[in-house]
Amino acid sequence: MITGEFVNNEVVVFGKAESEEVYGIGTYGKIKDDNLVLSLCEALHLVERGKIKIKIAKKEAPKEDLYKLFSESDKEFTQKYAVYKDLRERGFLVRTGFKFGTHFRVYDRGVEMKKGPKAPTEHTKWIVHAVPEGFTCSYQELSRAVRLAHNIRAKMLWAIVDEEKDVTYYKIERITP
Repeated sequence: MITGEFVNNEVVVFGKAESEEVYGIGTYGKIKDDNLVLSLCEALHLVERGKIKIKIAKKEAPKEDLYKLFSESDKEFTQKYAVYKDLRERGFLVRTGFKFGTHFRVYDRGVEMKKGPKAPTEHTKWIVHAVPEGFTCSYQELSRAVRLAHNIRAKMLWAIVDEEKDVTYYKIERITP
């Protein structure tokens, strides 16, 4: 089984062959210098699927310990992981939305990441932000998120995660009369 290491709030799979194998499972992570860098959500999802194991300080960590560590490392991890897992299990390609100021970019089922020009069906379909039940935000924050999504021709989804880790998606859009 392929092993990753927890390094600086990410999980790294070292080695070109191992990196390409894990990436090929379903476009997980980003290959940098022949190594694969996984987000915490991607890494835990792969552990749950039995595709990789993760070492911390050269010792294999069980899933429960990883969940606790990742939750301590990222205060939003609990709701982000619930949404990430839900979207992946529905068959969507999920990538980070960091450069867009949100949690995830989501591509439709069957889309594969590629370099160069993309067909309209290969672009980001949704921008998804995961929040806990009871979350509040200002109208300005809501408007900013919707405008950003529309600027890249995507839909803005707010993913509300309840106490049972069930996810409900709300599409927010701007309408002009």
